[in-house]
Amino acid sequence: MNIMLKTLVTFILVYSLFACSLAPESPVTRKQLLTTGIYRAFAIEESPEEVLNALNMEGEVVLKAMEGKYPVYVKIMATADGLKISSYGR
Repeated sequence: MNIMLKTLVTFILVYSLFACSLAPESPVTRKQLLTTGIYRAFAIEESPEEVLNALNMEGEVVLKAMEGKYPVYVKIMATADGLKISSYGR
């Protein structure tokens, strides 16, 4: 039983490490965010400062937005290669 318990605890710890978002290695700047053109492509209620705060703390953010007249979710991830943006219908 002791080995099974250790294995279970190890699995839970490893899974929790990979399931969590991590803050980026270097902070995302306002210029980097605005260079993506996200505020031109989507109608987003959150200010760039709010989005930057979330990105720099969590490494990713999911926003409710409008793409024309269609509601979408916009996911922004801060990676070592820059910001990655994807959108999904709501």
